[in-house]
Amino acid sequence: MAKLLDAGRNKAATEFAVSLLQTLVNEEPKVISELQNLVEALAKLAARPGSPESLQQLVESVKNPAANAGALPSPSAGKDDRNRQARDKKVSQSVPSRGDYNSLEMMEPDASTFQKQVSLLFADWYRICELPAGNDTPSTKFILQLHQNGLLRGDDMSDRFFRILLEISVSHFGEVMQSSQQVQSSFLAIDIYSKLVYSILKYCPVDQGSSKLFLLPKILAVTVRSIQKDHDEKKEDFNPRPYFRLFINWLSDIGSLDPLHDGVNFQVLSAFANAFHALQPLKVPAFSFAWLELVSHRTFMPKLLTGNSQKGWPFLHRLLVDLFQFMEPFLRNAELGELIRFLYKGTLRVLLVLLHDFPEFLCDYHFSFCDVIPPSCIQMRNIILSAFPRNMRLPDPSTPNLKIDLLEEMSQAPRILSEVDAAIKAKQMKADVDEYLRTRQQGSPFLGELKQRLLLSPKEAAHAGTRYNVPLINSLVLYVGMQAIQLLQARNRSQPQSLSSDLVDKAALDIFQTLIIELDTEGRYLFLNAIANQLRYPNTHTHYFSFILLYLFSDAHQEIIQEQITRVLLERLIVNRPHPWGLLITFIELIKNPGYNFWNRSFTRCAPEIEKLFESVSRSCGGPKPVNEGMVGSGALADSAH
Repeated sequence: MAKLLDAGRNKAATEFAVSLLQTLVNEEPKVISELQNLVEALAKLAARPGSPESLQQLVESVKNPAANAGALPSPSAGKDDRNRQARDKKVSQSVPSRGDYNSLEMMEPDASTFQKQVSLLFADWYRICELPAGNDTPSTKFILQLHQNGLLRGDDMSDRFFRILLEISVSHFGEVMQSSQQVQSSFLAIDIYSKLVYSILKYCPVDQGSSKLFLLPKILAVTVRSIQKDHDEKKEDFNPRPYFRLFINWLSDIGSLDPLHDGVNFQVLSAFANAFHALQPLKVPAFSFAWLELVSHRTFMPKLLTGNSQKGWPFLHRLLVDLFQFMEPFLRNAELGELIRFLYKGTLRVLLVLLHDFPEFLCDYHFSFCDVIPPSCIQMRNIILSAFPRNMRLPDPSTPNLKIDLLEEMSQAPRILSEVDAAIKAKQMKADVDEYLRTRQQGSPFLGELKQRLLLSPKEAAHAGTRYNVPLINSLVLYVGMQAIQLLQARNRSQPQSLSSDLVDKAALDIFQTLIIELDTEGRYLFLNAIANQLRYPNTHTHYFSFILLYLFSDAHQEIIQEQITRVLLERLIVNRPHPWGLLITFIELIKNPGYNFWNRSFTRCAPEIEKLFESVSRSCGGPKPVNEGMVGSGALADSAH
């Protein structure tokens, strides 16, 4: 504390020290003997010419308590100084005596009395924090006394105790920032409170069979409610910095309680993940930037994704979905103001970190992420779809005569942790889909009613910004494709890696052809996006849906359908890298294989700018014009590896 005074230049710390000494002189003078460095620092300030007379009298009373017993003048001259002194007492009241401790025991004091008692305890904890490091005995005794007084039982009194401590800390931060703008000293009370919580979790005695971390979820719940209340009351004036500092301290300290025990780590991380979910940007918008930094912090996200047999993956998945859902209306309508643009860039950086360090996480949850990312966010979606397992080496898509059907990975199904059929179950479509895939009944009303069942109600459409149920389309497309792949492999056990051209006669193709013909331009675009979302790293899904997309292009009797298929592929390729491997493979096959007659389509030459764009993308993929031999697969569509 003496160092913080900075020879009087740190005004907030000086006022704090003066206020603390005054209360100690009046109520607990014996404690002053432990603060000799602080007393000497204030004595040097008092000896300076022009120092306040009140400060000189305070130092004199500290050094000669017997001669100065009685009334003690205010440590600061003037009305403003007295006001600051009163505010600082919220953090630094006199040290409680043993009687003060006992007055808390097994009682339900009124609000004002309880708040005063908590303030006294907080001041005592501050004094303990000022002691030289290396001796945990005072901290242990203090925590034990709190436990004996019934403040750490996890009941309503415990909630009040932690809420008042947090309010005192945040109030002190605001007052120091308002009066002095000294950021580092403004966090003093926040740091003291975070250390108290850490010490409670470390030293608090627990009953047999209980965990020492049983209080953590309760403390975090109190913190969440306080942040929500502060946010709702202050609105635009809400300041997230003290809460961000508090969470960062806790993540650093509490995360190191038992670093060798995965179960303890997971208990801590899951508690914080639940707290962050409750503070998601949709509920506390002004906390969004601090929230994103906390979720992606090195003490949280990497630890949540490593160890514990991937138990932490669903928690981070939920948090990212929270983020995407908040940003979706802004991104959908291209309303990227300065703040949303910063948040968008931060989100891209988090996704790039995941792509580099934890690509399997993005692979396994790609489906549910694509459900909440609007179609206009092409680069964000590309980052997710470009992920591939770290133990896999991707073949170069531009390799001449690459036979993708001979790749071993093309016979392996990808792992998907999202619930693919959730949307069709919710709309009670799963039984009808299964029935048609099993029987392919002629004259079934299923295909005729399919388009109508994909539409939203007018109220839902106004909220979603589209007439179609996008998650339902995504669910239907992937579920039908997965069922078709299973059926195909069951019929081709001798060559499980081969997806033969007989697939065009199956029920799944009926569903896809019905959708691409009957849907309007908007619905068809969403349907084609659902297919393109499965063009990822080498696996059975990439193989099958690449075949489906190319088949729909070749089979289309309207050039508008072929143009829209090209658009869906092209718009994903003209953005910055990375580009999904399956997307590149499919587009290269489309422009290189003469069976698709791509370069003779009128939409490739409708304007000079469009023609130059196609040629530029084509050159980056291996050549400006079609060649006689398909680069992917083996020539004509009927023999295509797709």
